Order: sequence, then structure tokens, then C-alpha cells
Amino acid sequence: MDRSGKGVLFLTQAAMITAIYVVLTVFISAFNLASGVIQVRISEALTILPVFTNAAVPGLFAGCLISNLITGCAPFDVVFGSIATLIGAVGTYALRKRSPVIAAIPPILSNTLIIPFVLKFVYDFPGSIPFFMLTVGAGEIISCGVLGVALYSALTPVKNRLFGNTSLADSAASEDPASRDDSTSSDDV
Repeated sequence: MDRSGKGVLFLTQAAMITAIYVVLTVFISAFNLASGVIQVRISEALTILPVFTNAAVPGLFAGCLISNLITGCAPFDVVFGSIATLIGAVGTYALRKRSPVIAAIPPILSNTLIIPFVLKFVYDFPGSIPFFMLTVGAGEIISCGVLGVALYSALTPVKNRLFGNTSLADSAASEDPASRDDSTSSDDV
């Protein structure tokens, strides 16, 4: 793929990830689970996507930023919540060659360490920072650790079709019908 094609693919992937993050966050906010002391922001499952594409890093950051604005978060929450997701996405990208469980740890940690301070000092929720770390951490384990790893398992068989070929060997194999195996049939999507 030429250089401009890669740029278009990158922007398209980042935009799609942003859009999916926003839709999932707005959906879960209807159940009052997108923010607050007890939160299971299912859109955080997408923080596993940097394992597949570096376009997920800006996509997740933009998705979190837009979601926080749409759902009416306080300005400091918009900033620090989005930074927590960005840090997590960068960490996942850095650990992309490890197991998906290991790659899911950075967003869990970044949100568990940052968001409790937002809850305490921005929203002045009653409770202690260690308690907020427990509740936010539990939600992140569900979102990133359980749902994110499940998403990784679901996407792995079709990763090249969704995120583009990762090497010249993959490109050559996809152009040669004789080299295709039955596992890449059109039924995969």
C-alpha cells in the first residue's frame, strides 16, 4: 500500500474507533455507568485495539474526549479522563506483542490511578480515594480485562481484514488465491 493509502487507512480506523467509543459510552451512560463512583464504561473495552493498529491511540483519545463532552462531564474530567484513556492506549500499544491480558493492564492502571482523584476533587463525591480506586479499578477490570480480552479473541481471526495487512508477506498471500487457507473465507466477518 502506498504512503497516502496508509494515511487514509489510519484516519479511517481512528475515526471509526472514535465513533464506536462515543456510541458505546453514550449507550452505557443511559444506565448511569459511564461515569461516577461506580462505572463500567464498556467503551473502555476498545482500549485493547492498539494491539491491532496504532490508529486506535488517537481514536480512543478522541472518543473519550468527545464522550466526556457529550455526557456532560466537568472540564477537568474531560481533560484528565481523556488523558487516562490516552495513557492506557499508549501503554497497550507498547505491550502489543505481549499477551492480551498483559496488554489490557495499562488502561486499567491509568484509570484506577487518575479517575479517583477526579471523583474526589472535581465532583467532591463522598468517600475516600482508596475506595474510588477500588470501584473504578473493578469497573476497568470488567471493561478492559474481561470485555477487552474477549474483544481481542473475537477480532484476532479477522484482524488483517479489519485493520489491514501487517506485512508484505501478508499482502502477497492475500493476492495469491492459491496461498489462502480456508480460515480466511468470507464467512469470517
